[in-house]
Amino acid sequence: MTVAIVYSRALSGMHAPLVRVEVHLANGLPAFNLVGLPETEVKESRERVRAALQNAQFGFPTSRRITVNLAPADLPKESGRFDLPIAIGILVATEQIPGHRLHEYEFAGELGLSGELRPIRGALAMALKACGDGRAFVLPSASAREAALVRDAVVLPAKSLLDVCAHLMDRGALVQQPATAFASSHDDNYPDLSDVKGQPQAKRALEIAAAGQHSLLILCPFIPVVRRLSDVGHLRSFAHCRTAQRSRKVITTSLNADGFIEGLGWAALGIVATMACGRHLDFS
Repeated sequence: MTVAIVYSRALSGMHAPLVRVEVHLANGLPAFNLVGLPETEVKESRERVRAALQNAQFGFPTSRRITVNLAPADLPKESGRFDLPIAIGILVATEQIPGHRLHEYEFAGELGLSGELRPIRGALAMALKACGDGRAFVLPSASAREAALVRDAVVLPAKSLLDVCAHLMDRGALVQQPATAFASSHDDNYPDLSDVKGQPQAKRALEIAAAGQHSLLILCPFIPVVRRLSDVGHLRSFAHCRTAQRSRKVITTSLNADGFIEGLGWAALGIVATMACGRHLDFS
């Protein structure tokens, strides 16, 4: 097989669009070309992949012309998460491992020079999309707990490139990561966020901050300190009793592709957070 197609994911805000890693081998002057709008860290994957394959005792086609296309071409590609799918694509294109099951998986992971897999960011968003498309998600073991927050997702953690290849060759199956449960506790002594009257935008900002465990900047004069502390107590109650489904929904859908809260810009979010934690909330 001179062309191999491996599925992976890019990151665009909190979205994880599908990326087809297409590897083609041809005769001609030896070269290793990466196309498809790769940024610097993606271009550097050529050296990481070459060293990882050689140190894992695989052959590298030094006498062939290698072209790796990251489609779609108009989507910027960044970080080292494409190391693993590129390496798998080269191995399949050179027929060192079988490729008949590649359509069942999505791959993401940065390779060390020894072939070890290093953690990636955005595992939750990528696992959510992979699950929606009906594919298992293969990624580094260090990122597996985050990806396993997605209910019903098939997350297959691996420690090295050799582990992934053994799985594809039916010589050693990867063990599915157990689902990660959201830690939740509730103290009835806390006031409830539903007691806050009005201010839907402010409460929306508090919900997003609690679900994503983000910080809130509190700016207010000394006079409403007691009320401010009461508001923080209401937020603490919500943060403790939030459900896993609600948290996942807020974390993965609150940001759009441009990085803004739906209906609120970043500046507005800061203002709303100040309102929520200052004197502008009505408890009457």
